[in-house]
Amino acid sequence: MTAAAAPAGRRSLLPADPILRRLAVMTAVNTVGNGLYYSVSALYFTRQVGLSAGQLATGLAAAGVAGMLAGVPFGRLADRVGHRRLLYLLGPLQGLAVLTYAFVDGFAPFVAAIVTATVLERGAIVVRSALIAHLLPAEDQVRSRAVLRSVMNAGLVIGSTGAVFALQSDSHWGYTAALAVDAASFAATSLLLRGLPEAGVPAGRRTGAGRPRTALADRRYLLVAFLHAVLELQFAMLEIGIPLWIATRTAAPRALVAVVGIVNCLTVVLFQVRAGRGVVDLRSAARACARGGVLLGAACLVYAAAAGHGAVLAVALVLTGVLLHSLAELLTSAGGWTLSLDLADPDRHGEYQGVFMSGQAGSHVIGPLVVTATVLAHGVAGWAVLGALLAAAGLAIRAVARGAAVRAAMA
Repeated sequence: MTAAAAPAGRRSLLPADPILRRLAVMTAVNTVGNGLYYSVSALYFTRQVGLSAGQLATGLAAAGVAGMLAGVPFGRLADRVGHRRLLYLLGPLQGLAVLTYAFVDGFAPFVAAIVTATVLERGAIVVRSALIAHLLPAEDQVRSRAVLRSVMNAGLVIGSTGAVFALQSDSHWGYTAALAVDAASFAATSLLLRGLPEAGVPAGRRTGAGRPRTALADRRYLLVAFLHAVLELQFAMLEIGIPLWIATRTAAPRALVAVVGIVNCLTVVLFQVRAGRGVVDLRSAARACARGGVLLGAACLVYAAAAGHGAVLAVALVLTGVLLHSLAELLTSAGGWTLSLDLADPDRHGEYQGVFMSGQAGSHVIGPLVVTATVLAHGVAGWAVLGALLAAAGLAIRAVARGAAVRAAMA
């Protein structure tokens, strides 16, 4: 039975396909630990380790750059030694890297630890994505990844909720316990790999005949990866731009920041699978990215309009913007999965996924700078510029992918 044959009542978080079900359990275990870590890390490093906000930001920036550069090497290594085999090793190494945080006692050790952990994390994400590409049938990829993304968001919510206990205790032991649970989640994820078969090239995928020797020589793929990375700026909007906009430029209560995060997360959990149903090939994937880019542009204008109004109208406008933003996220995610897979050489999925995800990682590194330079520096005009950039990126992806689809049909 394939993932597509799952009974309707079990489709969202409990897939019937045994491989997808195992991948979903792995994702849940991993992201519950991640939710714990993300929720406590900033306070742990500042309140317990004694880092300043500037030192924390510098270390995270260095780690982000290192993680961005790690994707392609890890992808190439996975293509050579085997995706599952490499993940067996990466899981325990990630756990050990997280545990070293408990012994960090200054800025230099912090930078060394965070860079190491981030490189391993980005490498594992790339290898896991390539493994999924090989294990699941081509026709089920988008829906299966939508299921896994829903599970991921649910796991993050559970982990964040569990972090309340560590945050409430605000003690070294409380934070260390959260780190230990996160480390254990990586080890557990590696153990769950035993339930997966060895990966092979799925039936029905195109051969690599006539393709460039490496992903870095595939200009069409690089362009699509770059344009999709521009769309990934939406996450910096959500994490940096909108909270600071609410707090400094609108009359809305600051508690709205938490509501925005909840609305976005629940939208992904509930509707990611449904949003991916219409994405079945290059054309539909590019169309989804184009629509997502336009919706992001519209959301930027709605966010901008929230300034200068009373609290009630500001709240209504921000929530409207978040709904548009969340719908765009569903579409661009589903479109991106198909583009990253269908434009890749199936014999080099690790390397190609490394390129695509390095673009995403790079966007997450520079995203706060872009949002700060536009929205927070220039207000409404900055929102307009950012919205135009996002809409243009989505439409450009459609143009590039249309040409790729025509060439594939002719071939």
